[in-house]
Formats: sequence, structure tokens, C-alpha cells
Amino acid sequence: MRFRHPDGSTVHLAYCTNVHPAETLDGVLAQLRDHCEPVRRRLGRDRLGIGLWLARDAARALITDPAALRGLRGELDRRGLEVVTLNGFPYAGFGAEEVKYRVYRPDWTEAPRLDHTTDLAHLLAALLPEDVTEGTISTLPLAWRVPFGAAAAQAARTALTTLGERLDVLEELTGKSVRVGLEPEPGCTVETTADAIGPLTDLASPRVGVCVDTCHLATSFEDPATALDALTAAGVTLPKAQLSAALHAEHPHLPEVREALAAFAEPRFLHQTRTRTAAGLRGTDDLDEALTGAVLPDGAPWRAHFHVPLHAPPAPPLTSTLPVLQDALARLVGGPAPLTRHLEVETYTWQALPPELRPRNRTQLAEGIAAELVLARDLLVDLGLKELP
Repeated sequence: MRFRHPDGSTVHLAYCTNVHPAETLDGVLAQLRDHCEPVRRRLGRDRLGIGLWLARDAARALITDPAALRGLRGELDRRGLEVVTLNGFPYAGFGAEEVKYRVYRPDWTEAPRLDHTTDLAHLLAALLPEDVTEGTISTLPLAWRVPFGAAAAQAARTALTTLGERLDVLEELTGKSVRVGLEPEPGCTVETTADAIGPLTDLASPRVGVCVDTCHLATSFEDPATALDALTAAGVTLPKAQLSAALHAEHPHLPEVREALAAFAEPRFLHQTRTRTAAGLRGTDDLDEALTGAVLPDGAPWRAHFHVPLHAPPAPPLTSTLPVLQDALARLVGGPAPLTRHLEVETYTWQALPPELRPRNRTQLAEGIAAELVLARDLLVDLGLKELP
């Protein structure tokens, strides 16, 4: 979905396909047929943007077979789909029964991460629509927080510097500019937007910036205006933003609130949980640790890294952090010029919701994704952007 910003530039809105797990090229093609095109049709649009997730095996199949890449591009065109952004955070295994800490490997200290991201950049340059010259890729924020010492920091810096150089060459060869955004996430070396400023200003590459995920921003209790102003002041670019909402519990000390939260503690993904105290932010790596242990104070609200559907917050006594998303979006694209032109709805946890909230078939999932995109579209229109055909 495309929008005209009041400054005349085009803002792209997509939804991320990591909600449809597939590790192979055949699986990706099936996603386009079974999920992405039905969402587009449900929205009544001739064109729909998707934030494509290409796992390692699918990416390698495309890199090594130019005919397969041309076939994917043709399939996108036939189904009324366009790609301007990729989700490069999960490397492989995102559809496994247990993902948890595995999603952070390989990290930016390991050669496969650089190689995979380079592959994704070349693929994206080939998949961009003819009238689009800029693509973006989101990636993990360096590494999980431990172990990560000085040697690891240097290795990651070297890898990202190399990536920036490769992206420079890619633009010279193709005329397509691809930028990469580190995605701050609770528990990682770069947990907050503030954590990203040092590594990225040291890097001094305009090709690498920050991908702001509004669920992660909210989970860490970051104020959107403060966070985005600090990034801008430091000269850190914002290649893309992911529109998502976290789980919010206002009164976590109450038994009924804990019971409601427990329904969201599931075995597949990490749901890092945070609260604010007088001494600063406190947290656990997962929601069940917060509920069963005595490590997390419960005198102030809790937020958990669980991407809840934008249009359907959980029932009381829980809610979502949609207001944080709205505040962030106003800052991102509501000013005289957009801070980023690539927006991606990323609710990958539909099948991790409590059983009674999960979609029971493809039709219900398509309806839910379409409803999220309608909400995001309405927010953009309210900010003065004009929806384009």
C-alpha cells in the first residue's frame, strides 16, 4: 500500500510474511498464493506491499538460480504484490515449535549473518518495483546480550562496515539503494534506541541505521518522541519502522491479571517482560519467569514482548500498547517530512495467541491481517497522508 506524504514523497505500508512460516522457495511461493493474495483481495486493492521474509535456504535458492529469482518476481507481479522491504532478522527455523533464543543466531559476530544479509540485499535490489529505487532490510540488533564483550563488539562493527561497503557497490551496479536497520529488542546487546546510538555513530555508515519496532519500544517503556528525537539528533537514519503492539498489564499484582497474563505464556517465542522501578528498568527473559518467580517487582505496570493484533487488544484486565504505536507513527510520518518511508505491520504471533483468540483457518487469518492494515491505513490518513491506488 502506498501513500503520498504532504511533502510529496511516497510512504510504503506492508505486512510482514514471517507470520506464514516457510523455509523453502516453494513455501514462499505458496505463501503468496494462499495468504498474501487473499489479503490483497480482501482489502479490495490492485496492489499490496509485503515485507518478505526469506529464510536462509529460500534466499540461497534464489541467489544461485537467476531463473528462480525471475520466477518469484513474476509471481509477485501476477498476484498484485510488491516488495520494498525484507525482514532479515530470523535466519532460519522461525516456524519451529520452539524458537526462543535460537532467533538470535547467527549474530553479527558470525560470518553467516553477513553473508545472508548480503544475499538479501542483492535479492531485494532485483525484486524492487520498477519505479522504486530504495529498499530496506531489518536485522537483529547485533546479538543477544550475553556473552558480548569487546572482541565481539569489534567483530560486529567490522561485519557491518563490510556490509555498508557491499551496499555501496550494489547501488553502483544496480542503481538501487538498499539500507539496513538494526532492530532494538529487549534482552539484546542493543535493547533500546539509546543503545543503538553509540555503535551506529561509531560505524559512520549511512547505509546502516535503526528499524524501530513499536512493540519493542513500548516493552522497554521508551517514550517515542524522546527516542526518535535522540536518533535524529545523533544522525542515525531510520530505514524502516515496524508497527506492532505489546501486551500491557496495568496491575500485575492482582491474581486475575496474572491469570490473564499466564494465557499468553507459551513455548514457542520469548516474551521478554519489563517494568519500571525507581532504580530503572527491570525485566525477565520470558513471561513465565515473571509470573512464577519473585524477580520482577509488581507494583507498577508490566509490558511483555508479545505482538498482539493491532486492531484487537486483549480483553480486560489486559490491554495493548497501541497508544505507543500511534505516538511513534505521528512522530515518524506526521511531521513536515517523514523520518522513514517504509512501514511494516509485524504481528507474527497469531498462532501463539491463547487458543480461543487464534484464527482457525486461512480465511480468519486473512481477515485479521487485513483488519490490521485497515487500522494502520486509517492512522496514516488521519496524519494527513493520502492513500494511492
